[in-house]
Amino acid sequence: MEYEFSKKLSELKPSAIREIFKSLTDPEIISFAAGNPAPESFPVTELSKISADIFENHSTAALQYSITEGYPPLREAISKRQKCKFGIGTDNDSTLVVSGGQQGIELACKAFCNEGDVVICENPSFIGALNSFRSNGAKTVGVELESDGISIEGLEKALLGNPNAKLLYIIPTFQNPSGITTTLEKRRAVLELARKYDIMILEDNPYGELRFNGNDVPTIKSMDTEGRVIYCSSFSKILSAGMRVGFVIANESIVQKMAVAKQGEDVHTNIFFQMLCHRYITEYDLDAHIKDINALYRRKCQLMLDCIDKYVPASKVTFTRPDGGLFIWGTVKNCSDVSPIVQRLLEKKVAVVPGSTFNCDTSAPSSCFRLNYSTPSDEQIVEGIKRLGKVFEEL
Repeated sequence: MEYEFSKKLSELKPSAIREIFKSLTDPEIISFAAGNPAPESFPVTELSKISADIFENHSTAALQYSITEGYPPLREAISKRQKCKFGIGTDNDSTLVVSGGQQGIELACKAFCNEGDVVICENPSFIGALNSFRSNGAKTVGVELESDGISIEGLEKALLGNPNAKLLYIIPTFQNPSGITTTLEKRRAVLELARKYDIMILEDNPYGELRFNGNDVPTIKSMDTEGRVIYCSSFSKILSAGMRVGFVIANESIVQKMAVAKQGEDVHTNIFFQMLCHRYITEYDLDAHIKDINALYRRKCQLMLDCIDKYVPASKVTFTRPDGGLFIWGTVKNCSDVSPIVQRLLEKKVAVVPGSTFNCDTSAPSSCFRLNYSTPSDEQIVEGIKRLGKVFEEL
């Protein structure tokens, strides 16, 4: 029979990244397409010990229903850490534990956007967020991403041209997919424009702690004095992606509304993994663990950049050089659509993500592509970049 799907989903395309994953069953393919943390970054031994103790001594709490807002000890630990380490959170803010940062993004859209409302985003931007906005009936409007962050001139133009814009979605630190970090000057300008045009900011910061070079830049949320910023982050990149434990810090009234929306989705985030997170961050040295992760990513990122410098012709493609995060962004010169090149790379057993995947306009082509250095092994990085360079030499 034929099915008539909802308008919200009828034009929604599957994630190109997930589609690429389907081709990775071929063991010969070297994948730079993932956004996964390195498997060696998981603290398996410590999590195993905590898990055994939870099941032996706290099994009822771990296996029973719990409250929507999150496991209270974990919420308290998150709030304390974010306040002390990043200056995030005021007396009017509250913390909501969500099923990965992705859910925090989706709940923020549900809380503020009606059908047809606009969410202004960096262009390119995180495909998971873009699809969340679209599935809730919101329209995504992109603003050019410059080498130092979102275009302030472009942002004001978008705000003027879209009076029904309800959210500004931004990834200021080690942006996905570009790896770009927004400067402090631009962060202040973004907040000032949000005040001027009375729009909420959804600040997504899943990569902020993965800095391996340079100095931290204050979050936009840390500069927020009026409850305008919804701050979203996660334990996916610093503890375990599969646990799906993230958090939102926002004004209490916003968190209450998001909690109501969450009740209709999954009741509460997996309580066992919330307990696991709480025990790890209160009984072990999370900062030391993150330091080890960053040392690993510094080495892997530098290895990929060194290979790029050695094997990829600079006359044909340029790359960002991030100070943290998981991604490097390539831009092909004199190219309007990178898709044929991405397909050629796949034929050579190298998987990358085409830049069009991250466009706010789903029909727009791109001259860019994304590389990930956290997931592949050192040997795969070297061989994969060699193959990539050969394809560009043959163009």
